Amino acid sequence: MKQSYTTALFKKSFIVMAVASALSPALSVAQTSQENDIEVITVKGRAAQFYFVEQATMATKTPTDYMDLPQSVQVLSKQLIQDQAARQTTDLYRSISGVTQFSYSGVTARGFRQDQVRYDGVQGDPYSGFSIPQLFNVERVEVLKGPTGMLYGAGQPGGLLNYVTKKPKFEQTTEFTLFTGSDDLLGGHVETTGILVDDKVAYRLGAFHQNKDSFRNNAVEANSLLSAGLTWYATDATELIFQYDHIDQQLDGHRLRGVPVSDDGHFLTDISYSANEKSDFQDLKADVFQFTANIDIADNLTNTTVIRAFNNKRNQQYHENLGLVGDLSDSQKAQYLPVLDMLGMPTQDTAMTRQFRDQARASDEWSITTDFVYEGTFAQIEHTVLFGSDYTSIDETFSSKISDLNRTLTAEYADPREMLNPEIHVSTLDMVNPQYTADSSKYRLFDRPTQETQSTRLGVYVQDQVRINPQWLAIAGLRYDRFEDQGQEQDSNISPRVGAIYQPNEEMSIFVNRSEGFTPQNTPEDSTVTLTPELSLQHELGIKNVWLDGCLTTTFAAYHIIKNDVTVSNPNYVEGSGLPEQLQIGEVTSKGIEIDVIGDITENWTGTINYAYNDATVTGGNPDDIRNTVGSEFVNAPDHTLGMWTRYALPNINSSVSIGFDYVDERVSLSGQTVRSYVTWDASWQTQIDNFEIQLNLKNIFDKEYATSGFNKRNGHFPGEPRSVVLQVSYAL
Repeated sequence: MKQSYTTALFKKSFIVMAVASALSPALSVAQTSQENDIEVITVKGRAAQFYFVEQATMATKTPTDYMDLPQSVQVLSKQLIQDQAARQTTDLYRSISGVTQFSYSGVTARGFRQDQVRYDGVQGDPYSGFSIPQLFNVERVEVLKGPTGMLYGAGQPGGLLNYVTKKPKFEQTTEFTLFTGSDDLLGGHVETTGILVDDKVAYRLGAFHQNKDSFRNNAVEANSLLSAGLTWYATDATELIFQYDHIDQQLDGHRLRGVPVSDDGHFLTDISYSANEKSDFQDLKADVFQFTANIDIADNLTNTTVIRAFNNKRNQQYHENLGLVGDLSDSQKAQYLPVLDMLGMPTQDTAMTRQFRDQARASDEWSITTDFVYEGTFAQIEHTVLFGSDYTSIDETFSSKISDLNRTLTAEYADPREMLNPEIHVSTLDMVNPQYTADSSKYRLFDRPTQETQSTRLGVYVQDQVRINPQWLAIAGLRYDRFEDQGQEQDSNISPRVGAIYQPNEEMSIFVNRSEGFTPQNTPEDSTVTLTPELSLQHELGIKNVWLDGCLTTTFAAYHIIKNDVTVSNPNYVEGSGLPEQLQIGEVTSKGIEIDVIGDITENWTGTINYAYNDATVTGGNPDDIRNTVGSEFVNAPDHTLGMWTRYALPNINSSVSIGFDYVDERVSLSGQTVRSYVTWDASWQTQIDNFEIQLNLKNIFDKEYATSGFNKRNGHFPGEPRSVVLQVSYAL
């Protein structure tokens, strides 16, 4: 699609700025000092206190300095989360290069859809499905780019998000927070941590709750979270951490789908449109238990074992878009419109046909992960050896009932006059002027077979990090996985990874790696197609630099990923239609670059900027491909993304101001409809008065109407949130 001169100029200007910021050697400065007896104290930049985290364990499962990691990693700090008033994971994607929203909490990373996450490096997401994780319990977010098969087993090749949870601290702190804002937002949280037994036992207690309306019709949310933690130093060499969370999420008027669009990506009605009635809901209740043991076995041998278990129940009743009356064929209109008129239902072209779904899901999952790390020197070469294993067991139950006009108009009735009762049918809904009057309790429902699945995952892995000399480091690892699903054949896979780092000086690291990924596919019992495992391979080359005596860091990475037997959602699937819910379309190749800059610009000015270019293309297709075209752009994969967030401190008045933007390039949906590019701007203001902290955030300052991602034609695109305001007041004891 041809772009306007202004849009093209905007892209080019900021791309040039991002590249220049990351690569310009002019950022280094010379330092001089006089030879005298005065002690010289070197103060690192504010980035070390605010937005930059020097170590991340996710990329190697060992404490490794950022410059010694042989791949691209981003860490979103607690301060960045707070400055952006981020309360759920979708608020953070703007700060991650190469990551955009796909649907709900799912993302597109390096061109591929990614739904899996980790908590403290282990599996067990209680929000999995159609709920969005909340951030109250999260200390920071680690983002590992590229395939993660060697360390974490099954997963997508774009990367993996890890939520590092808050732990008890051996210092007494208590904080109370209240917040309010647009769409009747009202909530608060309290958190306290401290010592129970001197130097032996510490605790953490927390509680969070918020109520909020939505810009979408009939959508209201209530989120509650209770959290408790205990850290016990059983011996000088043994740390034990116990954690428990209770989650209660009540979302009225959900599960929210998108808003229909034209083929060029313009919304066909107001973005407030929703197919859901006021009585629809999505409720999630979960209990999460986690136990962590950190043990120093010997001076150079440690073990970390994490056991995580949760059970959740997710119940939902909602209306699904089936398609507009205007999109029916002439023969279909001749068949259905007279019946709709007789039943008193809307028949204009803007009327949406719908399906009602009553669903219940239950999941019990537990996992154990144990890692042994040995550090030693052999033949004057330093080694950090990791040997570990993980095991996961998942039991899931899914039951559902559905109703739609196709079923209720063709069903058998003891009394034929019953079919003339409009209350038993799922009514059409005019999307331009929706009238929500249906009573779903009176629908005639049709049972679907209950699905019960049991699956296990076992992985064993070994890795060696080697410092050959002051300039060269290397890493090599291998993992074996076995996946078993009840009633299906057992799958296994071997995932290797190798990488190398060259450090010509303390301020530069040049890295290269090769990694593989593997994702087994669970074929439903009633599916008409058999899904084979997805396999992926990535080559990555990058350079990391530290500038201005540690005040500024930059990362440049280039990658090439090939993924085979790619699985995508079938845009024509409707529950009970007999069509496969997922399709495998062949091979997709994704290649691109990412640039991340983080640090201090001046003593009081800090910020982050990230840019990504990605070209994700279907390079090998099957005859039943969703668009049956080799060379097509892959779904929801933008060519360009650019994000920035910068904070300026005003120490004289104990305040700071921040501003940032998020730019996402044009994409295509599963149905090939355009998802238009957009730019949104956010800002915040903070001030400290004694023990009080006041923060005001303004999101989507210019009230931009945009779509965060595309889905399919009948469900349209997911609209972004209009302009909103959040005011927060905290008090610390």
